[in-house]
Amino acid sequence: MTTLAAITNPWMHYLIWPVVKFSIAFIIVQGIVAAMNWIERRLLGLFQARLGPNRVGSEIGIPWGLGQIIADPVKFLLKEDIVPSSSEKVAYYLGPILPLVPAFIVFCLIPFGPPPTFAVTSNVNVGLLLILAMTSTVVYGIILGGWASNNKYSLMGGLRSAAQMVSYEVPFGLSIVGVLMLAGSLELEEIIRYQERNAWMFIPQIVACFIFIVAMNAENNRTPFDLPEAESELVAGYHTEYSAMKFAFYMLSEYSMMVVNCCLIVSLFFGGWTLAMGGFGLTTAVLKGWGLLGGLLGTLIFVTKVMTFMLVYIWTRATFPRFRFDQLMDLGWKFLIPLALANIFVTGIVVLAGGEWLLSVFGVAVIVAVVVFMMRKPEKVSRKVMHASPVSEA
Repeated sequence: MTTLAAITNPWMHYLIWPVVKFSIAFIIVQGIVAAMNWIERRLLGLFQARLGPNRVGSEIGIPWGLGQIIADPVKFLLKEDIVPSSSEKVAYYLGPILPLVPAFIVFCLIPFGPPPTFAVTSNVNVGLLLILAMTSTVVYGIILGGWASNNKYSLMGGLRSAAQMVSYEVPFGLSIVGVLMLAGSLELEEIIRYQERNAWMFIPQIVACFIFIVAMNAENNRTPFDLPEAESELVAGYHTEYSAMKFAFYMLSEYSMMVVNCCLIVSLFFGGWTLAMGGFGLTTAVLKGWGLLGGLLGTLIFVTKVMTFMLVYIWTRATFPRFRFDQLMDLGWKFLIPLALANIFVTGIVVLAGGEWLLSVFGVAVIVAVVVFMMRKPEKVSRKVMHASPVSEA
């Protein structure tokens, strides 16, 4: 029996149980992705004073147009799959698949609640580095799809995406350095534990948090950074020649990467599954003390934070117009990268001086200043009425 247990336990610990946990997380995440399609279209309709999808499914008693969530994948499955005759077939088929693989694998490394139960792989000491390495490979699928289509619009979209994603990978990575300097670890679990003992990272690293939010929008080619797609200029960009499920794969990878980035910002800057600062509140220890109920509560907290930032994605799309390409590059190279380097420099000096609390004071001051600025009453603009002078008859 002892020998049998020794043989069985490693399989349960390293393969079967992680696969079960990943499958559950994958189903939940893909459910969120499917729901976000309906939520985004409804919210955009609300922002733009229209209705959005509100009737699909009403014939069979499904309210609020929720049948759209089922109708979209069915539509993609039934549509004709058109392949351009002049395309590079192998690369053309690989294009939509390559972005999906890292977007799915990354969920193995993100803890959704108090480990070890609510994390597929716990104690990955270079987890964040591995996540950044895998997510940076998404650009290859987009470039490949744009080139293999043998279409100038697709190629332009792929090249734009390459330039944009490579450019914004730099501030995206640099914005995390300040967090790592304070937490002293690349492990997401340890970064979250540091925040519950001290303060959520968005307070001492408010500048880095701002850079991260801008860069993650650009990384996903979301409005106002949707230059690779640019429907008004490039028809549909790198996926112009894709139809049916291959087109759906591109959309699926985009929304999955949105969820990944929201999971990262929650873990790095907003306390992960905890509601605690300074060691007070719903810490990891408190949640673990409540057993399974505490773990589910921590997961609910994490998912709620993630969905909040998913809504920020939609809010940004509905608010800002698309940048010109030169404005896009200027923002990344001339503003965000110098700002991220300055944040690293200041953080390093403060950490070496042993005054980490000064960063929190600075962050609170910035947050208060922004709130005061946003709540101020608009100044009354005096409009001087100009009267036309009488025309001389002379």
